[in-house]
Amino acid sequence: MTTLITQKVRAITTRTSRAAAAMILAAALMVSACSEPTSGDTLKADNGVTFDLTAQQSGRVTTEKVDAIAALVPKAIRDRGTLRVSGSVDSVPPLDFYATDNATPIGSEPDIANLVADVLGLKVERSNYDWAQNFVKIDSGETDLFLSNVTVTEERKEKYDFATYRLDNLALEVPKNSDWQYKDRKDIAGKRIGVDSGTNQEQLLVDWNAQNVAAGLKPAEIAYFENAGDYYLALASGRLDGYLGPNPTAVYHSSSTRETKIVATFSGAGDKLQGEIAALTKKDNGLIQAVQEAINHTIENGTYQKALDRWGLGGEAVKSSVINPPGLPKTS
Repeated sequence: MTTLITQKVRAITTRTSRAAAAMILAAALMVSACSEPTSGDTLKADNGVTFDLTAQQSGRVTTEKVDAIAALVPKAIRDRGTLRVSGSVDSVPPLDFYATDNATPIGSEPDIANLVADVLGLKVERSNYDWAQNFVKIDSGETDLFLSNVTVTEERKEKYDFATYRLDNLALEVPKNSDWQYKDRKDIAGKRIGVDSGTNQEQLLVDWNAQNVAAGLKPAEIAYFENAGDYYLALASGRLDGYLGPNPTAVYHSSSTRETKIVATFSGAGDKLQGEIAALTKKDNGLIQAVQEAINHTIENGTYQKALDRWGLGGEAVKSSVINPPGLPKTS
């Protein structure tokens, strides 16, 4: 069983990030060790969610076309009949990752994109790019919609329009047997915490350290690794007290491997603003209202919640989609 799983992960590694492969391997091995039912194409987590890892995605939530909303789509897109959606499949599960065929993007982000397209009466034409290339493709008009865990920021709003669909939350993940009781930022003093470089969570950790030092407390030691798999290995071996990362990946990892737990969650925008994840279009291209109304329709008919619940992310649901809300402030 272990050999087969390892072979599958090696195949996955050739098409997606090492982080995703490491997490799938860890999750699959832990599930097997706990004698949970698994076919290799599904993974049953301890939060009650069974993740479908197949390309077919037979359980994907769908909804009906709404003519009044579809009529808001720019004519060129309506005539084409497809919604060109781009994303990055270098994310770790459950956001945007490759299925067991090593080729088909699956996860919560593709599910939301398909729901939007359903309402608009369009078929998704999916493209995958490195993160920065997605913005280039939107700028050039090659892509209609960038939907792949994009945070709303004030800087991005100068060039793009946004329609929100999920809260941007971070999580502090610790080893399962840790007795760390987190209450506020003072509790990170003297701890060794992993964080990805150049991220919102790194800035949050740096800010907390500055406040703690000013209050006479020890700073946390910030540790950097190359990918999520390395962070999780460091957690499991006790080389890290905690890992501050995106909440969706922490939910997936902690519930599927049973090696870690989440002790606190935070807004990705800091204490003063709730960060939000949104679908992104080129500014003033006429598409964002249709996307926003499509999202709100799925919120109203319940399919949106089902789509998030399917990936264990129901707690990050928004009450309604908003166009261009306040975003993360510009940094100096």
